[in-house]
Amino acid sequence: MKQHMSGEPVEVTDFNFNDFIKSGRLVVVDCWAPWCAPCRMMAPIIDELAREYAGKILFGKLNVDENQRIPVQYQIMSIPTFLVFKNGVLVERIVGAMPKKVLEQRLVKYI
Repeated sequence: MKQHMSGEPVEVTDFNFNDFIKSGRLVVVDCWAPWCAPCRMMAPIIDELAREYAGKILFGKLNVDENQRIPVQYQIMSIPTFLVFKNGVLVERIVGAMPKKVLEQRLVKYI
């Protein structure tokens, strides 16, 4: 697993998911797929937020095509879905593409 404080989203899989969500106080997992246009639209926004909030919010990306156990476990029906964990506990589920400011406002309240 990549260095968590690097300011880059970490690749998350079915295998490292549980360790990953416990590896930071505030963790956001972006559930996405390469064919999903709204997911591709959100990718640069997630990259920006990961840099801007390095050390405060840890971002991960879970490819739902390659990893199916976690999407089933969390009943992910639409992508992108952002799972927000605070201290390892799911506190919010954000579904769909949105402007950076909107996503940022929904996340910073947990810092």
